Amino acid sequence: MSDLTADTNRIRDCSRELQRIYDEFTAHADPADGYSVAELGDSRIAGAFHSFGSNWKIHREHLAGQIRTLGVATEDAADTYDGVDKALADALRREDAAAKKQGPPE
Repeated sequence: MSDLTADTNRIRDCSRELQRIYDEFTAHADPADGYSVAELGDSRIAGAFHSFGSNWKIHREHLAGQIRTLGVATEDAADTYDGVDKALADALRREDAAAKKQGPPE
């Protein structure tokens, strides 16, 4: 008998939280959008801010992809654990029913 247990509700909660984080990452635009020299006061600051925004956009997209992959993997893991548990329970019930039909050993 295995001692392996999996809290599939907790795994699914993790998947939902990862989806929420993914949504936040993908919903926010470049942080430099809408800012110009007029708002920032100096062309060097504006240039640095826009450079940061471009870099952040690239890295944010990469991170979002990794977060999404992990979210899907956790959801799949919960589904797999639940499926294996159900299949095992069904098999044990069938074996139990078959044993009851045969009656006690002679």
